[in-house]
Amino acid sequence: MSTEADPSPYAEVETALCEEFAGVHSSATVTRCVEAAHYGALEVTGYAHPSLVERIARKHLHVLALVASDRG
Repeated sequence: MSTEADPSPYAEVETALCEEFAGVHSSATVTRCVEAAHYGALEVTGYAHPSLVERIARKHLHVLALVASDRG
């Protein structure tokens, strides 16, 4: 029996998106987008497969980057 917490099923998604959006978004922002994508996918489809969560989170991050560039 392991006493360590199970790793998030989205840890790889977060890592990939943090690398992809490095210099654009903080890791905290990426984490929030992944969490929001997870809950959104659950609400809409009843299941949150990592590839779906990644696609949704990436869209969120792109939109946030566009908004930031318009303000900048």
